Amino acid sequence: MSGGNDPERWIASRMRRIESSGIRKVFDLARKLKDPINLSIGQPDFPVPEVCRAAATRAIESGHNSYTVTQGLASLRDRLGQQIAERYPTHTDRRLLITSGTSGALVLALACILDPGDEILACDPWFVMYPNLAELAGGTMKALPTGPDFLPDPEQVAAAIGPRTKALIVNSPANPTGTVMPASLMKTLAQICAEKGVLLISDEIYSLFSYDGPHRSPAEFNEHVLVIDGFSKTYAMTGWRVGYVHGPARLIEEMTKLQQFTFVCAPSMAQHGALAALDLDMTPVVNAYRAKRDFMRAALADLYDIGPPGGAFYLYPRAPGGQLGTEFVNKAIANNLLIIPGQVFSAADTHFRISYAVADRELERGAELLRQLARS
Repeated sequence: MSGGNDPERWIASRMRRIESSGIRKVFDLARKLKDPINLSIGQPDFPVPEVCRAAATRAIESGHNSYTVTQGLASLRDRLGQQIAERYPTHTDRRLLITSGTSGALVLALACILDPGDEILACDPWFVMYPNLAELAGGTMKALPTGPDFLPDPEQVAAAIGPRTKALIVNSPANPTGTVMPASLMKTLAQICAEKGVLLISDEIYSLFSYDGPHRSPAEFNEHVLVIDGFSKTYAMTGWRVGYVHGPARLIEEMTKLQQFTFVCAPSMAQHGALAALDLDMTPVVNAYRAKRDFMRAALADLYDIGPPGGAFYLYPRAPGGQLGTEFVNKAIANNLLIIPGQVFSAADTHFRISYAVADRELERGAELLRQLARS
């Protein structure tokens, strides 16, 4: 048959609607530059704690190299379940699933709730996975506008909910902006979702990194919120792929069923390492990252419109002088500074993302170069 071996014929049409990550493109570029100042990577710069490495090594040497049950290691589920029950004592229907990272949890959640033609809502700027995973599941993502504080207007959220809206995703502290959503807004959004019958998905992977007050979750105000969290950012275990999700039992049941036929389970030895992590006090790390945030904000505030970065480890400045974000990023890269264009996360090409999860000396070099670029 003519064209029978044309690889283009084998690619599903949905893949045309899924974009290659702009962040990965910057990572690829980083490998080609000599000694770049790299403020692009959203990955902790501290090592995986020794107790976690030791626990994973013991698990490997002891023969714990097989599948765990799909739901996750029982001892890990018990510890996390106890923490969740203590935080949400009235949520009698809440169940827990250990996943292959928080991205695995997002894949499972969206695949389980979206039919073709359904939609989710998320704020602009958004985390890069949200629209692409919605497309993979057969749905779409509708972006909600935000103001200079990167927070949504509740009235606009309510008005955006239509007959095919299945879920609203909130991410606080947020990637890419570092914005922390006030508890009052969390409560209002939780109430809107409850009244409209829309699932609220709370992406809380940066929950530890809330610098100006304790982390607040919309699950405090709506027991049907699906909460996604994990070990990647808190314990620098990005490559270990251990996340978890808790929420309404019926949805967790379906996500568990789908995990059986996709990820099967999170890596077994990594789950043992994650269990050991739950005994650690990470306050020194949080304090160090708060200091990095404060340094970068002070170093750039007179030359850049930064917004209110209350958490995670990102700043999201507006490109100076009315430049397009991509234009400014290209200039930065030409000067050996790696940052991420805001267009990766937004419909607007106005901002760029800085990660301050790097060594202090690297931050100092990056801040000085950013000041030079703004003045020029």
